[in-house]
Amino acid sequence: MKFVTAIIKPFKLDEVREALATLGVSGITVTDVKGFGRQKGHTELYRGAEYVVDFLPKVKVEVAVMADRLDQAIEAIQKAAQSGKIGASLLWVGWFGFNAGSAL
Repeated sequence: MKFVTAIIKPFKLDEVREALATLGVSGITVTDVKGFGRQKGHTELYRGAEYVVDFLPKVKVEVAVMADRLDQAIEAIQKAAQSGKIGASLLWVGWFGFNAGSAL
């Protein structure tokens, strides 16, 4: 099993979910998060006052996939989350294992 984590823009969540569903992924975990990277936030105007938004809203998607489906899952997430702009997505892969006979 491989554990895939992706940080994506919130409006891309449905596209990513649908792309993973076509691969037969039966479940994902989604968390609302905030962060900043190369885009460095932005400045907004509210009631005449200017303020800086350093941390932008993102969505963290976590999914466990079989090792033989990993490349397909990565490609599906990349295509669905792509927006052509900086900060569209961040993706990393890890592994996990368990021993069903061990006491936790």
